[in-house]
Amino acid sequence: MWSGPRNISTAMMRSWGNRDDCVVCDEPLYAHYLHATGKDHPAAAEIIASGETDWTKVVAGLTGDIPSGKRIYFQKQMTHHLLPHIKREWLGQVTNCFLIRDPREMLTSYIKIVSQPSLEDTGFPQQTEIFEWVRGNLRVTPPVLDSVDVLNDPRRMLGLLCDALGIEFQEAMLAWPPGPRATDGIWAKHWYGEVEKSTGFRTYQPKREAVPPEFAQLYEQCAEHYARLYEHRLRL
Repeated sequence: MWSGPRNISTAMMRSWGNRDDCVVCDEPLYAHYLHATGKDHPAAAEIIASGETDWTKVVAGLTGDIPSGKRIYFQKQMTHHLLPHIKREWLGQVTNCFLIRDPREMLTSYIKIVSQPSLEDTGFPQQTEIFEWVRGNLRVTPPVLDSVDVLNDPRRMLGLLCDALGIEFQEAMLAWPPGPRATDGIWAKHWYGEVEKSTGFRTYQPKREAVPPEFAQLYEQCAEHYARLYEHRLRL
């Protein structure tokens, strides 16, 4: 599942991880991304030291046997982690899904953490690129979930996603025990405080905060990418 930052991707990982037939992994390309870009993220050195920085080895793991003898392998992926030099052919060996979020809500949250984000930092152009690669090369339109739809009706939206994937929905996807998971990345201590308190998807609460004027152009660029995937979203 391909998501940009500041979305409900970790809650979605909790949801899938609570199925009895599924194993999850958390941002497997993160160490390679940090190693290749030198981005100054919290615990960057620790993430690089403990993770796999060779993207070919990461991909081999993602496309090989499913760990723990499970039937489903849920891979939480950040779109900006799929750097341009990483070959795309392996995408044909997995089922690609997309999780999108309104760029106004995403940006007003993101700029509190990254003060001067670039368009590439938002993950929006990469999300479009991956989506179009899948459509163009695999001749399928992959499932797209909008985070607002999921929060407003998680049972319905997760059911639609499961239908699109040809698997049975499980009620266990709607609620999970609080706390950390062994499958969480080591960066969880910096980012997952709220998710660790959660026991399910929280009801959507609209954010009224406006995008600051200095980010107006960035917002418009993000909005164009968001709109392209939004028209393909699974509908309530």
